[in-house]
Amino acid sequence: MHRIHIERAISAERQTELGIKRWPVWEKEVSTFPWTYDCSETCWLIEGEVIVTPNGGKPVTMYAGDLATFPAGMSCTWQITAPLRKHFQFG
Repeated sequence: MHRIHIERAISAERQTELGIKRWPVWEKEVSTFPWTYDCSETCWLIEGEVIVTPNGGKPVTMYAGDLATFPAGMSCTWQITAPLRKHFQFG
């Protein structure tokens, strides 16, 4: 079973350590869609809210300030409940 790893409301120091501000930004309106991760992704929510439900797993709600890592091979459904902006990095 693939699991989503969440770090809630990470500090400015942690953001700097990871170099988050150099990562690309992705934006999406309120919507629901399926997604499968070909490789792992780490993302940090700049703003918005999303509920990610792994296939066969429990929903995880993420908020602005949260850092999430999604494992390669995970299939899930994204339900964006407030317009989303996130920094992201693959691998």
